Amino acid sequence: MNKIASLFIFLSTGLMYAQDSSSVLFIGNSYTYVNDLPTVFSNLTTSLGDEVTVDSKTNGGFTFQNHVNDPITFSKIHSKPWDFVVIQGQSQEPSFETSQVNINTLPPAVQLADSVYTNSSCSQSLYYMSWGRQVGDPQWDSINTFDKMNGRLRNAYLRITDSAQASVAPVGVAWKYVRDTYPTINLYAADGSHPSLEGTYLAACTFYASVFRKSPVGASYTAGLDLITINALQNAAAICVLDSLQTWHLRAKEEISIADFQYTVSGNSVQFLNDSWRSTNYEWNFDDGSTSYEINPLHAYLTAGTYTVQLISSNECGDDTLSIEVVIGPLTVNDLNLTQIIKKTKAPGLFNIEGFENLKLNDFTIYDITGKEMKLANSDLIQPDNNSIIIDLREFQNGMYFLKISTDSGEVTIDLLKLDF
Repeated sequence: MNKIASLFIFLSTGLMYAQDSSSVLFIGNSYTYVNDLPTVFSNLTTSLGDEVTVDSKTNGGFTFQNHVNDPITFSKIHSKPWDFVVIQGQSQEPSFETSQVNINTLPPAVQLADSVYTNSSCSQSLYYMSWGRQVGDPQWDSINTFDKMNGRLRNAYLRITDSAQASVAPVGVAWKYVRDTYPTINLYAADGSHPSLEGTYLAACTFYASVFRKSPVGASYTAGLDLITINALQNAAAICVLDSLQTWHLRAKEEISIADFQYTVSGNSVQFLNDSWRSTNYEWNFDDGSTSYEINPLHAYLTAGTYTVQLISSNECGDDTLSIEVVIGPLTVNDLNLTQIIKKTKAPGLFNIEGFENLKLNDFTIYDITGKEMKLANSDLIQPDNNSIIIDLREFQNGMYFLKISTDSGEVTIDLLKLDF
């Protein structure tokens, strides 16, 4: 009886407290290895009932470009299919002038992320948004205070994240929150740049919330800090990460693919521009019975109206769906993509022409290949509804003919090839 009761308790506990697990590689520099951030993060995770495997490759002062130039960095990245690879630049480089960042910082930062995706399409590159120095950086007016430098770092890391179709752990944002809300907590080492133990603990809480998308509040691991301090740091990380998951592009593995697109309308034609993230397959539904699997399709609508266009983008890890309404205004003859609306009927010489809804039809003229006008009897023109015309050329000889349609909105000429064999 006692054995059965113990088994029930064990099974119930396993169901109630299922663990999440992840593997994380830290690629960085001294901001990562001071106080051993990977180990603090691992201990914090374990104390919250989750599992994590960590490794790191950190060199003092390394920039993104330094890591790109070091084969050991890529060896680490390709050592296993990591769930997350944390990528951190030198503490100042993303805060410099935008033109300098565009040339020296952005390309190698994206190159590292591309290597992560090449190794495993289900891995996520997670940029380590660092913080402004305690009193800023005096070498340039735009970063000579903490707030100025921290703001530029935040914006630069978000821009890098967008370019690399990656995510970001907003440590710098949590840093500012603690400085503003709990000014007695010192996050800096004596140099006013590197993290104190409190700063490393805050970074670990931010990474936990970013990787697992769960609150670090309640973690029993303290790293030797007092209870009031760790409660403040845990809450700060939870607020700064979990309130803005979309801003930081933090998502589960099966949500890595993100559907996104833009479009431009010209008459009845719509050019779609695919902006999806981390996707390899695309399925479009144009809401008029047509579909496409192209990356950037061009689609022509036959009638005016409002259409709900749906894009499903996917990769081997999962898929995402986005629907956007596209409005097609009243069509004129010159708007029509006539190669898509001319349909032969089963009877040779009969042509069904669609797409003339709401247009007043005034005149039809048939010409042969020499330009000679051909007689078109009333019986040769059939309009079964307001959206189509049937042209009857069965009494004409085989050959090419040209149908000119004149309406109040303009004229258009259509090629009609009659072949009875």
